[in-house]
Amino acid sequence: MPRRIPARSTGLLAGLALTATLLAACGSSSSDVAAGRTIAGTEGKTSYPLTITDNCGMDVTIEKAPERAVSVNQGSTEILLSLGLADRMVGTATWTDAIRPNLAKANETVPRLADNTVSYERVLKAEPDLVTASFGYSLNGEDPDRRAQYAKLGVPTYLAPSHCDGRTDESGDGPRSHPLEMPTIYREITQLAEIFDVPSRGKALVAELKQRMAAAAAAKPEDDVSIAYWFANTELPYMAGANGSPGVMSRTLGLDNVFADTDVEWPQISWESVLDRDPDVIALGDLRRDQETGDRLADKIRFLETNPVTKQLTAVREKRYVVLNGADMNPSIRTVDGTEKLVKTLTDLGLAG
Repeated sequence: MPRRIPARSTGLLAGLALTATLLAACGSSSSDVAAGRTIAGTEGKTSYPLTITDNCGMDVTIEKAPERAVSVNQGSTEILLSLGLADRMVGTATWTDAIRPNLAKANETVPRLADNTVSYERVLKAEPDLVTASFGYSLNGEDPDRRAQYAKLGVPTYLAPSHCDGRTDESGDGPRSHPLEMPTIYREITQLAEIFDVPSRGKALVAELKQRMAAAAAAKPEDDVSIAYWFANTELPYMAGANGSPGVMSRTLGLDNVFADTDVEWPQISWESVLDRDPDVIALGDLRRDQETGDRLADKIRFLETNPVTKQLTAVREKRYVVLNGADMNPSIRTVDGTEKLVKTLTDLGLAG
């Protein structure tokens, strides 16, 4: 997900130390209370301590079913809410879009710690017993040892497998050695369901997503359709490469991503290069944040239809736009939403169905 890195938090070290001390004290108390009782809603199928091996290079041990989880990315948050875990969450952060409508009511019960990247200190203040993330930079900030620091405080961290699958860096925008596939997202759901001892909910959610992807694939275009995915930035736009979530959508629907020749997930491409490849359709990210130029849909369309280069594009002249949320273009359950929106819009444009 293309992003701007926020300034490093400048909280006082003394304040951080005090927060850590309070967290450790509360953690031990919570464990004592939890001993010998069953948490409401759990299924009694997960054996604790549970160790998730090689979670993006780290073995993560969960001592008991979490009751105070903090999710620091929208994708991770929406998985937890889809698993019915709002009552076991104490914070969320890093939002690109409005919450998925079917999750809005549950989301209202969970405190939002920050709209964008949340500080380490603010997460600790929520006294979490688990921190989850979709992207490494949201979990680590500018400190590559942040996960180890959480672990020293007795707070396990879980990072989405989609972040590190085939990756060599923490950016979330850089290259992958191979294309992302939906089973990696299904694994995240399954592992989180196991961590919270609700495995049957995870199994049901994965089955639903698989059925929806199969239905979308059945309605894919019969003829060749080329597409470009524009996330943000008008000056040097972030356009999807082959190996991220848009790649999953394209392969599912048989679309030709005009920048599928790059393994960088979100390369910045000149508009002249976009014109040279002239896609039939452009998918536009409608982001609810204001971090990059062209985050909002209206700004994107205004730019495309007035810029002397972009207004020459076939997709612009024919107004062949597919509107996606920013979250639809990140690896998550929203990848399925994005695939469905693509096939519906292509059908409406007479290019599928």
